[in-house]
Amino acid sequence: MNAVKMRHILDTIAEMFPDAHCELNHRNPFELTIAVLLSAQCTDETVNKVTATLFEKYRKPEDYLAVPLEELENDIRRIGLFRNKAANIQKLSRILINRYGGEVPREHSELTELPGVGRKTANVVVSNAFDVPAIAVDTHVERVSKRLGIAKADDSVLEVEKRLMKLVPREEWTITHHRLIFFGRYHCKAQNPGCDLCPLLDVCPEGKKRMKAALKPAPARKNGQAVKAGKTAKESGKAKPKTVSAGGKNKAENLKDQASSDASL
Repeated sequence: MNAVKMRHILDTIAEMFPDAHCELNHRNPFELTIAVLLSAQCTDETVNKVTATLFEKYRKPEDYLAVPLEELENDIRRIGLFRNKAANIQKLSRILINRYGGEVPREHSELTELPGVGRKTANVVVSNAFDVPAIAVDTHVERVSKRLGIAKADDSVLEVEKRLMKLVPREEWTITHHRLIFFGRYHCKAQNPGCDLCPLLDVCPEGKKRMKAALKPAPARKNGQAVKAGKTAKESGKAKPKTVSAGGKNKAENLKDQASSDASL
């Protein structure tokens, strides 16, 4: 991927999704941290449904520690891996109180030390809560980056992030993260990417491959089964019909009848 193609991609997705933004509902860095933690292997839509009531009941770290673990588990039960996430939320809350006065730290390295907070979550928090440029690579960003040829098919998530950081101007990291997510979530979907209508088809290796496969003619079919062109009768498993005389008998049967007639003379 060269700089010219990358600029074309960035400008195109900017036109497609000028208002791309973080779709996880939150009012402060702490709520954003909880929301992103909950979003692992779960859709933003489901997370927002859960946090609509969760964030009214729990407003600060102390609130999460004031209830039994089982109660918190029940409050987020609709979220995948809810038991593990509930435990991490309470551990995280205790660390925030003991080390950071109940506030979410601004440093990326400190965020990744919190239970349940990995590199992607930390990138989302620093970029959206503290305006620090970062590119968080989620499933959408990874998929479209590989389809567009920005990253290699076998690249790890970290390698995809590094390639994007190298190709995208630093001041555009955060907005590019949001636009790539919107592009993957609403256009270049996992199952139906919509290649035929994509304005990036001219630079997309995966899209060209899919379109070529779609235009390939289907094999000829006979009696409900595909048959290869030029196939011989023997190869197709059908024997060549025998030559039958006007009397309805084949050549061998006619010779046999003639021999019997000669013998009786």
